[in-house]
Amino acid sequence: MVTKLIDEQITQDIKKFEILLDDYLNGRLDEDSFRIFRLNNGIYGQRQGGHNQMVRLKLPYGSITADQLDVLGDIATKYSRGWGHITTRQNIQFHFVQLENIVDMLKDLASVNLTTREACGDTVRNVMGCHLAGACPQEVLDISPWAQATFDHFLRHPYAQRLPRKFKINFSGCSTDCGQAMFNDVGVVAVTRTTGDNKIEAGFRVFIGGGLGANPHPAQALEEFTERENLLATIEATLRTFDHYGNRDNKLRARLKWVIDNIGIDELRRRILKERQLLIASSTWPGGVPDLVAVAGDCPAGNNSFDNVTTVGTPVTLRLSKTDSDFERWKTTNVIYGSAKKTVSVIANVKLGDITSSQFYALANIVRTFNIDVRTTNRQNLAFRSLTQEMLPNIYEQLKSIDMAGPGAEMARDVVSCPGADTCNLAVTQSRGLATDISEKLEQAGLGDVGGIRINISGCTNSCGQHHIADIGFHGVERRANDLAAPGYQMLLGGHVGQTQIEFGKRALRLPAKAVGDATVVVVRKFAETRQAFETFSDWLQRMGGAKVIAAELKHFDEWPDPNEKPDYYIDFDETGPYVADVGIGECAGG
Repeated sequence: MVTKLIDEQITQDIKKFEILLDDYLNGRLDEDSFRIFRLNNGIYGQRQGGHNQMVRLKLPYGSITADQLDVLGDIATKYSRGWGHITTRQNIQFHFVQLENIVDMLKDLASVNLTTREACGDTVRNVMGCHLAGACPQEVLDISPWAQATFDHFLRHPYAQRLPRKFKINFSGCSTDCGQAMFNDVGVVAVTRTTGDNKIEAGFRVFIGGGLGANPHPAQALEEFTERENLLATIEATLRTFDHYGNRDNKLRARLKWVIDNIGIDELRRRILKERQLLIASSTWPGGVPDLVAVAGDCPAGNNSFDNVTTVGTPVTLRLSKTDSDFERWKTTNVIYGSAKKTVSVIANVKLGDITSSQFYALANIVRTFNIDVRTTNRQNLAFRSLTQEMLPNIYEQLKSIDMAGPGAEMARDVVSCPGADTCNLAVTQSRGLATDISEKLEQAGLGDVGGIRINISGCTNSCGQHHIADIGFHGVERRANDLAAPGYQMLLGGHVGQTQIEFGKRALRLPAKAVGDATVVVVRKFAETRQAFETFSDWLQRMGGAKVIAAELKHFDEWPDPNEKPDYYIDFDETGPYVADVGIGECAGG
């Protein structure tokens, strides 16, 4: 491993954590004070109680190095249960870390300049960005340096420590919005405008006040166009306005989306723009193009048009040839080509977002061997970038050897799930077990290769699995049948994010957990067989009559058998005993 100079600020964070942990363990610091401090350092309590902790580290725009991957392999073995988990916000987190071991774990992370600071709590969370930024054939700007500059500016920022609630920032390089800007407190999308002298100027459109959770809200545009030199000041002005006017008395109505509900979008815009105008007087004013961006550059990978752009990605129909080799099938669905920079990128399929220690080490070796870079994706996969066409056969073989070369990453088989009742206090169902069941049943039905359809699962209503914006989404619910508690799910249909628009899924019906996989197969098969050329799932759903029409066709799945005949209906996935909705106090407070 290459030794690096450890960030002194990370060292100071760890020293403070060590002191306050000792105070807490020896009764000198009260529970509430330590909990807030712990959360602001990226550490959640688990449903198992005791000193079991989940530790989340921040990866701005999903970027990670070979040295860091090696250390994460060590951490998975030394402190966790042999694997780490990619989240839908491009972080990596580890579960079942004992509180007494966290200082040593933080020191290991610091050795490769990784921090958990503000990965949880009422802070500015990880700054997300499109995983193909700098390699996307459609992007207007490479948002990578912008996301890094934003991350750097707000990490330990005085306004980012004790907010009314968490604050999330996402970047997308074009209106396709792979970075999912449209449901965040601040969503930034690279756009262009024509100036008075008929020149094309690249800049941003900033969206504010979005959020998922139990009450999803779409983000709304702050202004038509934000110049590059004004972007960071605009984000800080939005953060400061949230700090001033956010609800500090009710955590359930404390996000920026609720400020819009209280004062209206026009008034919020006025206050943010006024804050930006006067921000120049502040010592934290980040005006101008950041030095990092000026040095790294933000030129796009594509040519800003669809002429001569070769893109190979997720097919829109079930069209993989069964006679093709596994490599050809993989190349058809998992490889993306850019034009202007002649980029070649690969999506590696990471099942349930879980990476074992041995896989971490193997991934580090791949990155070093080929001198490429890798990023986590918001669908819990990995994007390998800076490849050449000649590397693909070798990359494929190496990914295959660690079970990450499944064809069709981000297709129907690639189900996204939150951790669910495995570790989360708020979850009422084992969402990870359901994700595996759905994926397996789609494979058995020959439907795993269906493109243009995304399936997401959350173990409760709070949408950590982002079920609201999936084509087919599920969130866990407790059901009652034959006088017994039983695991169930609410199905939603037609969620979508893209083209700077967002559509939340519509409620279809509730289903027993053990019937969800079969019901999903019916919907995916109907979509594959009846969709028109290039028709999206949302358009297909509307043509079919909407979520309620599809729900009526699935009603027979909402039947509860006699518990003596089919006892498994009353036992959740990955459990052995009767179902119990054991909900605790969630430190994330959802949404």
